[in-house]
Amino acid sequence: MSSLRDLARKIEDLLPRPVRLMEVCGTHTVNIFRYGLRSLFTDKLTLISGPGCPVCVTPQEEIDYFIAAASKPDVILATFGDMIRVPGSQGSLKEARARGANVKIVYSPLDALKIAKENPDYKVVFAAVGFETTAPAVAVAVLEARKEKIPNIYFAVSHRTMPEAMRALLGSGEVRLDGLILPGHVSTITGARYFSFVSEEFSLPAVVAGFEAHQIMHGIYLLAKQIAEGRAEVEIAYREAVSWEGNPMGKQLIRKVFEPCDVRWRGLGLIPQSGLRLRDEFQDFDAKEVLPLELPQAKETPGCLCGEIICGRATPPECKLFAKVCTPETPKGPCMVSSEGTCAAWYAYGTEHVS
Repeated sequence: MSSLRDLARKIEDLLPRPVRLMEVCGTHTVNIFRYGLRSLFTDKLTLISGPGCPVCVTPQEEIDYFIAAASKPDVILATFGDMIRVPGSQGSLKEARARGANVKIVYSPLDALKIAKENPDYKVVFAAVGFETTAPAVAVAVLEARKEKIPNIYFAVSHRTMPEAMRALLGSGEVRLDGLILPGHVSTITGARYFSFVSEEFSLPAVVAGFEAHQIMHGIYLLAKQIAEGRAEVEIAYREAVSWEGNPMGKQLIRKVFEPCDVRWRGLGLIPQSGLRLRDEFQDFDAKEVLPLELPQAKETPGCLCGEIICGRATPPECKLFAKVCTPETPKGPCMVSSEGTCAAWYAYGTEHVS
């Protein structure tokens, strides 16, 4: 920790003024808290959490769809574990399962194919939530389902892509930022070039960082150096996993199976071309085409500030529910549920909620 403190002092010595940096990735948020990195800095450097938690940015109506689909007697809903406790308008998938809904936690989209083959009398719906990181694995599952001619597997696609959401956030002017710690996981697929618009369109320094304490701090150091030198570039501080061009196979899989579409983000609203949907040739696997559901208007938990927190417009202690009625045991919003959620990280590792 002493070497990290020394690096923090070097970073602050570089800065010509107080700065605000946003980490876009939810894993960065959690690890910044876990390693106590925020406490290393004075008011000269502020770290702000951004919209990098895929579960958190999924809007209420899509969560409601998962719950409604799972509640059908002839449906098995397969989902990653993070989704199971996310509150929808009428409870969560966990609560729906307690009422008899058939909900299964899986670790890979391919697990959903196995469930479908073992349960031919059921429609198996996979809740495909995530950013560019998980989209290739879902694409592989779609292609495999077509290859094996599995007739009862469907994908409720809720994938989102980062650039347009970041453009919307940066262009709103609602959050003042001096630099971005770019998402490491997404960048392994997309490459750092994917984020060149940050420096080109918004004149902001940006660095792709790894996830260990020293890797995050090195990324912050490179940002401070750019700010001190008056530069605005996209740099890679995670070269063991990230290249400028990215993973060509992963990107090809995304292009082959998905196409861009307009989607809503929690906290950011409708953002054109910021999501993915199945291409026309894969529509037979689209859950929302095969299983359309009439849902009542989605309702947010009164007082929940998840949408504001996701966008860096508020911090968890500013939410009146945080650490009171909203805890990991009784979550009122997705930011307290997800392992990458800002509220969950703040609750587990922060001190601001202590009365």
